[in-house]
Amino acid sequence: MVKMHANSTDILLDAYLSSLWLERGLSENTRMAYSRDLNQTERWLVTQGATLVTAQEGDLSQFLANLYRQAMSPRSSARWLSSVRGFYRYLVREHHLEADPTQHLRHPKLGRSLPESLGSDEVEELMSAPDVETPIGLRDRAMLELLYASGLRITELVSLAGVNVNFRQGLVRVLGKGSKERLVPMGEIAQDWIVRFVSDGRTRLAPEGCAALFPSNRGKMMTRQTFWYAVKRYAAKAGIEKSVSPHTLRHAFATHLVDNGADLRAVQMMLGHSDLSTTQIYTHVARERLKNVVREHHPRG
Repeated sequence: MVKMHANSTDILLDAYLSSLWLERGLSENTRMAYSRDLNQTERWLVTQGATLVTAQEGDLSQFLANLYRQAMSPRSSARWLSSVRGFYRYLVREHHLEADPTQHLRHPKLGRSLPESLGSDEVEELMSAPDVETPIGLRDRAMLELLYASGLRITELVSLAGVNVNFRQGLVRVLGKGSKERLVPMGEIAQDWIVRFVSDGRTRLAPEGCAALFPSNRGKMMTRQTFWYAVKRYAAKAGIEKSVSPHTLRHAFATHLVDNGADLRAVQMMLGHSDLSTTQIYTHVARERLKNVVREHHPRG
């Protein structure tokens, strides 16, 4: 190990987290999650007389065992291991360490979780919940329609600039994870609601020069949390008992496409998934829905 001064861990952590953006293009949310994991680990290691820089495999195995005892989900534990493993690989690559103490730690097995979706009737009820006689209600209806029609992530939706919507071709240019651009069709119904909002509601919310297509009531880019809470309110108003979030509509978009025979590669491109295996979860969703239909309606189900 290379000798370093007292605050070397903080310096190396900052350098590693910066590299996640510079080299891998990871989102701010992912970097913040990695930072929380690493800082939590550092605080615990200090109580054991070690640091992230000096930790051995046994120290990290003990911390991972603590996570299991706290009933942390396998998915969260796997993210923790990705966080620390990436950090140590960075240290080895930059010649701060000679060996990676996580190389023999194993990921917890992750079960395949099927995302909860909405039926077509539930989507219609949700869409009808905003009061479109108000600028905010009209904005929210347009956002819900676009979310369901295009499968955008919530961050992609709230940060969408007006210049990235091509009404003539019916396309939205999206800057997704890893700063990757993609073009997504928005559908006629969503386009009609966006046009109506731009014509009748947007000028009452946004000052001249505001780039965000869907501004907040303060005339700025809306936060993800604001729209998340809005979706929750509309779901409650619509009487939908499922747990509904903006991501639920992204799942509904993909599920309904696959249910109706859409090509999986096309769905992958529209969702912005880098790996087809991520999109294939929706084939499992479709199979489960078909099984439920048989169980409920077939005399020998």
